[in-house]
Amino acid sequence: MRYMIEMPHTPSECLQALDEQLEKGPDVLKQFNYGCKAGDHTGYALVDVNNEIEARNLVPGFLISKARIVEVNVLTPEMIKSFHAKAA
Repeated sequence: MRYMIEMPHTPSECLQALDEQLEKGPDVLKQFNYGCKAGDHTGYALVDVNNEIEARNLVPGFLISKARIVEVNVLTPEMIKSFHAKAA
């Protein structure tokens, strides 16, 4: 499954967030892109994991209540056509 993770944090939380991400390992850290240098203190990631719990485990514990984790899917033209058929 694929999940989108948004991990907002304040400027004062930034270093703690980055340190805790790094503690999870460099492979976890490199899955995230950060807007911090542009003033948007948010980490963004699209991750392929088995479930939402695994996605949550990628977020520093102190930020889990702020994090937004959403299962996302690629839609095909056929899927969109079926949505229209069901809506009719």
